[in-house]
Amino acid sequence: MSADRSGVREAEVPAVGRESRGPLDGPTRRAKTDGADTPAARSEAHPPAADPLTRLKSYEGHPAAVSANGKDPVNLPMIRHWCEALGDANPAYTGPDAIAPPTMLQAWTMGGPGGVRGHTGRAQAYDELLALLDASGCTSVVATDCEQEYLQPLRPGDEITFDTVIESVSDRKTTKLGTGHFVTTRTDVRVGETLVGTHRFRILKYAPAQAKKTPPRPRPVVNRDNAGFWEGVERHRLLIQRCTACAALRFPWLPGCAHCGDPDWDTVEASGEGTVYSYVVMHHPPFPAFEPPYAVVLVELAEGVRIISNVVGTPYDKVRIGMPVRLVFQVYDGDLTLPVFRAAEEAAVDDAEAAVDDAEAAVAVEEAAV
Repeated sequence: MSADRSGVREAEVPAVGRESRGPLDGPTRRAKTDGADTPAARSEAHPPAADPLTRLKSYEGHPAAVSANGKDPVNLPMIRHWCEALGDANPAYTGPDAIAPPTMLQAWTMGGPGGVRGHTGRAQAYDELLALLDASGCTSVVATDCEQEYLQPLRPGDEITFDTVIESVSDRKTTKLGTGHFVTTRTDVRVGETLVGTHRFRILKYAPAQAKKTPPRPRPVVNRDNAGFWEGVERHRLLIQRCTACAALRFPWLPGCAHCGDPDWDTVEASGEGTVYSYVVMHHPPFPAFEPPYAVVLVELAEGVRIISNVVGTPYDKVRIGMPVRLVFQVYDGDLTLPVFRAAEEAAVDDAEAAVDDAEAAVAVEEAAV
């Protein structure tokens, strides 16, 4: 059967990087066994090194599993479940002469929780390598990609054995997830003495990158046409333009009246009362300084104009069309004042609590004066 480099595993996990070394010597590339996986032998093979990378690379070519047995023989129920899950109706996988889908190669070697660690043939070298990476701060792991090669079809009843070898440990790499090492293992799968396929699996053991500080919110573009609006916001006033010729209100601010074309205008201050006219919930794409999901609302003010803003203090999935809201001014990043809205009921509670605080403060001042 021809080689296939697009195994199912590769489609399931995102590739965050690749680091590959040449194949091991030998026609079947069996793991180095010959009695070398004893504590004394491992100590001699992996002596303490001044260079941590040298010690990590000393594990290359050593076994992760030796002559391990598949938990189950190749069987029709597993083949059927696989094909049903993937929607594969190829007739080659059914009937008395059925073969197993080639991409099931890894399924016959899996040992339950822990993968290779679930087999009695596992070796200690792989655990030692992972422990060294943990000790160096590379405590997180993610699968990056896999490559499979199919040499002979598997049939129901075939008993699987396999050897797994640590094929390579990369130099230290920096990815978006963090800094660490790519560790590649190669599994040779056999039926009897016949090599039927190989499976190369690569993980990244890494130290998670520190979260970046949230960037500041984008600043509004202020020009000669809207400078008066932002000056009003700084004073906690929401100003609406009014045409002096026809008295039409307009928002956002424009250099002239859209109704009569007159360039002259003055302003009226919004009362702050309004209702949610429409809204959308932003999930993707994420924008710096904003944490999705969040609601972006179009609020119709009591004066009849509409403004795009946010509803604060209310979960995004509780925002509804027609919901009464009240204007508040909120400061972001210490120096950016923006007009936002709160649900009218919550705003009323806030006002009541603020009134109580003011009254208590006034009483305290009077008592101090006495």
